[in-house]
Amino acid sequence: MEQLSTFARLRRYWPQYKWANVWEMIKNNSLPPKEYSGDFRGKLVVISGATSGIGYHTARRYARSGADLITINRNAEKSAALCDEIRRDFGVQCDAIVADLSVVSDIHRAAGVLKDLSRPIDVLIHNAGVFLKKRTETIDGLETTFVVHYLSSFIINYMLLDKLRQESRARIIFVSSEGYRFAVWGLNFNNLQFERGGYSALKAYGSAKVAQILSMHRFADLFKGTGVTINAMHPGMVATNSGNENHAFYRWYKKHIIDRNSLPPTVSAEALYYLGAAPELAGVTDTCFNLTTEESLAPQVMDLEMAEFLWPVSMKLGKLS
Repeated sequence: MEQLSTFARLRRYWPQYKWANVWEMIKNNSLPPKEYSGDFRGKLVVISGATSGIGYHTARRYARSGADLITINRNAEKSAALCDEIRRDFGVQCDAIVADLSVVSDIHRAAGVLKDLSRPIDVLIHNAGVFLKKRTETIDGLETTFVVHYLSSFIINYMLLDKLRQESRARIIFVSSEGYRFAVWGLNFNNLQFERGGYSALKAYGSAKVAQILSMHRFADLFKGTGVTINAMHPGMVATNSGNENHAFYRWYKKHIIDRNSLPPTVSAEALYYLGAAPELAGVTDTCFNLTTEESLAPQVMDLEMAEFLWPVSMKLGKLS
């Protein structure tokens, strides 16, 4: 597949857009999540970005139901405090992998630890994220939002392929976002890192989420017939610490406007528990949920040719062979 220009992508996707999908999204945004009250004792759950917000409450929700945890976070002190809290409050195992998921070598190291586990992984939740108003580069020379939201999960999933296939049980869940819709015309492979033409936080965030969902389709194919499922979830409009890295006005706006009109992150945690534990979702894969409601997708994330083109690009950027 050739690298398509913006105009070519416009011609490709515009005829496929349907207002019905937009109204469906609006309706789904008002629906509460389904809940599952069964326990998860003896299971192992891996969660990235678990020291605050959605990840923190999701870790507690799984631990409350008896699951053991492995968390992946960049802050060693917060990671230790979280595991101490989980062990004290729920009497389950909790271990932490300290890794910066914006650094490719750290991502490889975290994935290596998971790969070498003798214990099967039951649920793998990719939750780590950032929202940056200003373009920043990682030490690998890559745009930060792209790495944290997309490339880190791609590397981990790829490095765990053989382990998860053999174990035949994992549910992989992306904490995605309706924000993928901000990347209306999909991925621009000629400017994937937003080095030219101006940087927009919403476009960078949306592009990373588009890449994430496109990779979901490919991984679902690779896991077909193994019992492993991979899905994505929009967590709802919830109050989190995302975006606190930005300038003072954005932090004020987020605190006083966005967060005051948002749901508590426990709503997302309840949805993530349902998606990871509910028996009725066994075998459901390659699906996007708005909390726990299955949702139709916009055309830019249903482009399987684009997903095919993204794969070798991701392998190269992720330093995978």
